[in-house]
Amino acid sequence: MSAANPRRNPWLALIGVAIASFLGCIDFTIVNTALPALGQELGIALTRSQWLITAFVMALAAFMVTAGRLADLVGRRRMMLGAMLLFGIASLAAGLSASLAALVLWRVVQGLACAVLYTASTAIVGHAFDARHRGKAIGLLYSANGLGLAIGPVAGGLIVAAWGWRWVFLLNVPLILVGLALVWRHVEESAAADDGQGLDLAGLLLLTLTLPFWVLVLVRGGSWGWSSPTTLGLLAWAALLLVILIVVERRVAAPLLRFDFLARPAFSGACLATAGLAFFYCAAFLLMPLYLADVRGLSSAAVGLLLLPTTAVLALLSPWAGRWADRFGTRPVLLAGFALLVASALLQSGFDGHSPWWRVILAFMLMGAGWACILGPSTLAAIAAVPGDASGVAMGMSWTLHNLAGALGLAVTTLVLQHVSGDFVAGYQQVMTVLASVSALVLPSLLVLLRKGPVGCAQATA
Repeated sequence: MSAANPRRNPWLALIGVAIASFLGCIDFTIVNTALPALGQELGIALTRSQWLITAFVMALAAFMVTAGRLADLVGRRRMMLGAMLLFGIASLAAGLSASLAALVLWRVVQGLACAVLYTASTAIVGHAFDARHRGKAIGLLYSANGLGLAIGPVAGGLIVAAWGWRWVFLLNVPLILVGLALVWRHVEESAAADDGQGLDLAGLLLLTLTLPFWVLVLVRGGSWGWSSPTTLGLLAWAALLLVILIVVERRVAAPLLRFDFLARPAFSGACLATAGLAFFYCAAFLLMPLYLADVRGLSSAAVGLLLLPTTAVLALLSPWAGRWADRFGTRPVLLAGFALLVASALLQSGFDGHSPWWRVILAFMLMGAGWACILGPSTLAAIAAVPGDASGVAMGMSWTLHNLAGALGLAVTTLVLQHVSGDFVAGYQQVMTVLASVSALVLPSLLVLLRKGPVGCAQATA
């Protein structure tokens, strides 16, 4: 563990960073269950209020890589403190908003802040702990992250029922202040070596313009129609900007996007793992509550309890997954994770209105176990595959692909449900078959890309 300043406690630093990262992750999903109440109070149709989700994801994806590069350049602690403060302000303002326009604006600000919370947090924890404990520490961080992603819909429903939709945002404020105090006191500054090349402004501009169009197409294409002029026009524009971005980044001395990293099998394998996970859980966690409520007729409280086999296993197993990655390397843990996801999806592909509850619980537990085995170790693999002074960029790239794959998973789910309109059970079964197939295809790809190498994060340097 870091001993540069004995007054700084790395475990308290981890707690502070985990609070911020947890809030960023829970905000990714918690707003979904607040939309009906929010729309009713403000007189907003549900189709319009969904822009609160779309705007957040667009801002998050657009700024993710830039956040990682800025953290490497100006200091990860400095960027984390600024992002936490910005997130708290945006949460307070969102909770006090009186119109959809104001809410969308502050959701954009939240998305920009969360881009830093996601990328800088792992690099900070990696710097605070030595190679022997790094996997365990990052596993604990991702236990908090995964729990935030997973319990968002359940927590949102309980908060809205108890206090109203505004508290979905307002509760962030006191929690982020606790995290801010811990980060201020216990996190040491870390940054990449000064190469004198600064920030790639051309890449920043092009990336900021390109990614929102891809997210918009994936998220809204199903609503507009995949063959509609709007969708096709946006897709063509997004593709053109992507080509320009690739050309420009290949000619810049210090590019914002390190496409050469993708030529490294270990890094591309780590990105494939995190993308495959996001594709799976974004689709599955959209449908699982609907299956429990609409098909099995459970109340909101009962749905929350039945989702605990996934969320509790995810939270409890994530630190162990980090330890296993430290001991055996990330490759076997990631392979085990996708094998567990395949098993979960195959079980769920047979669900109907009378499936025995032991089978439902077992499938949900297998999903939580697979999620835990992939979330943290894929991050460890990405960090270990690149030089230590580029960890922020690596995290930004892998998380950008994570978010895009999650949006793609939601788009595929929408397509399948539209195809079997009126028969949710058939749609659920088909989506789970798709998820099992995709996860099964990831397994041999990881076998090829993730050659057996150094154990844990021993390569990663801060």
